[in-house]
This record gives sequence, C-alpha cells and structure tokens, in this order.
Amino acid sequence: MSERKTPYRYDVVGSFLRPDFLKKARIDAEEGRLDAAGLRRIEDEAITDLVTKQKKAGMHVITDGEFRRSAWHLDFMWAFDGVKHKKTETGLPFHGEAAMIDDTYLVGRLDLTKRHPFADHFTFLRQFEDGNTVAKLTIPAPAQFYEQFAMPNFWKNSSQFYRDTDELCDDIVKVYRKAIADFYDAGVRNLQFDDCSWGMLVDPRAPFIFATDEKGVDALKDRFVELNNAVLTSLPGDLTVNTHVCRGNFHSTYASEGGYESVAEYLLKREKVHAFFLEFDDERSGGFEPLRFVPEDKLVVLGLVTTKRAALENEEGIIARINEATKYVPLERLCLSPQCGFASCEIGNKLTEDEEWAKIALIRRIAEKVWKL
Repeated sequence: MSERKTPYRYDVVGSFLRPDFLKKARIDAEEGRLDAAGLRRIEDEAITDLVTKQKKAGMHVITDGEFRRSAWHLDFMWAFDGVKHKKTETGLPFHGEAAMIDDTYLVGRLDLTKRHPFADHFTFLRQFEDGNTVAKLTIPAPAQFYEQFAMPNFWKNSSQFYRDTDELCDDIVKVYRKAIADFYDAGVRNLQFDDCSWGMLVDPRAPFIFATDEKGVDALKDRFVELNNAVLTSLPGDLTVNTHVCRGNFHSTYASEGGYESVAEYLLKREKVHAFFLEFDDERSGGFEPLRFVPEDKLVVLGLVTTKRAALENEEGIIARINEATKYVPLERLCLSPQCGFASCEIGNKLTEDEEWAKIALIRRIAEKVWKL
C-alpha cells in the first residue's frame, strides 16, 4: 500500500473521458449483446490503459476515471438497499442542456446488506499503486446523498419511508459508515467526497430550488455540514478524506452559479476534511476572499483550469491567480487541479482525449514552476 497522501501539488478531480470502445461496450451490455463478465474485461482494459497514461503524465494520484459508472454519483447510490432508478424522461435543468441522467429514488428504507461494489472497483485500481503513486476513490458526499432524496420534488416520495428528514439523515450516516468500512477493508486510504450540494446553496435561486426562504437555506447549510461531519468524525485516523465542490458538470454545461462567501463559514470553516478541491475556473465561482475561513491545518486545491472547454489557459494568467489566492491561504497549503472531472457522466465534456491530456500537462507545468517541484 502506497504511503502517499492526497492531494498532490498537481492533481485531478477524478473522472476522465471514456474511450469509444468502452462506451460501445456499455451500450452493448445494456442492450443484452455483452454479458457482465465481458463488460468487466473491457472496463479492466480501459482502466489499465488510463492508469498507464496517468503515470506517463507524471500523476502521483491515480483514479479509475470512474469508467465503471454512468454518472459520478448515482451508481454509488444504486448499490444501497431501498434505492431504485429508471431512465429519465426530462433530465435535470442545466444551463444550455438537460442532464439526461437516471431518475433515482427511494423504494424503501436505506441499508447496505452486501459489500458495496465500489470496494471491488478499488481493489482492481489499487494493484497499480507504487512508491510514486497512490490511488484515490471518489464518492458523492453524504450531503449530496441527502439532497438526492430530500429535495422538494423527491421528498414527497421519500416521506413514504421516513417520518422526517432527521430520520433520513440517521440512515444516511449508517449506510455511509458501512460502505466506507468496505472501502477501508479494500485498502482505500484516500477518499474524496464530491459535493455539488454547496454549489446549489450558493446560487441566488437557492430559496426557489429548495422551496424555502433565506432562513431555510441557512438551516440547510447547517444540516449539510453536520451530516458530512457525522460521517467524517467516525472514520479511521489513517483515512484521508478530501472534498470537491463545483456547480455542476454535464457535457460542458453547468447547473448553478455563485461565489463561496455565503457558505464559507459552514463548508470551509467547519467541515472536517483534509483538503478542499474548489471550482475557480470562471466568474461563476466568485473571488478568493472566502478562503480566509479555511483553517490553518487544511489544504486548498485551486480548480483554475477548466474541463469544459478545450482551449488551454494562459500559464502566466493561472500563476497570477495562484499568487492572488496566497493573500488568503499561504502557497505551501495550496495545490492546483482542474475545476472538475472531464466526464462526470459517460457523455463526457466537449473536448478530445488529446485536449484532456494537454490540460493535465499544463497543470503539471504550472505546478512545477510555482512550487519548484
């Protein structure tokens, strides 16, 4: 097991563009032309090739690209008792395009009565760790899980099984502890909570989205951080947990906008993670001022390079922004990454694999220059 910890000075959020042969295999499996074992072999081949490319690119943190998933968060949820899904008819409203990801809903109380399949996914990835690289597993944050089933349009269904949202939170904590125990037994020592729930809370439309008022939005901020912390405070001491926050990422579109100021005293000041991967690739994310709330024992990974567009950022421009961030967090506690993954869902963002790797090479060059690696 690698002794390295995340994040590294130059890092990635987690997902990568799926190669065409993998996309075809998943369609073939869905339509009955390929069995589960055949799909697994093709996924293994694609992930092996991806890891080779990550190492060649000089990455010290490797992922499986989320190649076994259709979406960054939903496949994780589907493994739990009480959760079902079906093809969506309308999709989620993103800016410019509806996100066509499965409707996911409760059909009973949450539980985990068998080993979570992500543990086996990690077992395959872990074989590629060495003294120079460490593998990390990405999963949706507990708050993201809660949002999926407690949003106003889903609570009507969820309330068949839970008297109130407090009871739902209790079960979320329970099943997360079970799942993370599976991951830990599989060798996970670097875990990442992906959490778009904060991205929705910072949006000016948050009261409308959550069907409440400003006071209710503040109550949700408190609930989200307390729910995440209820899981975080019960984990093994040698398990590093970071979190990633963005405002949606589907086929190069986004779901929400707004700076971190309104959630900084909840998320940045109170959440008990080791590091924050934060989206900062354009004006939708606001300025760096909220970073003043980050405690001195935590790192910040600046997501300054976008995965939504192929054009490469100007190196000096990114370096200038890193220097600007040092007004609030010293350079030794900063790192650099893309603002999000390259393919939060199978469809991927609107760039090629060559353009994807050019982005990663850019991030590495800038980091080596800034931190003198």
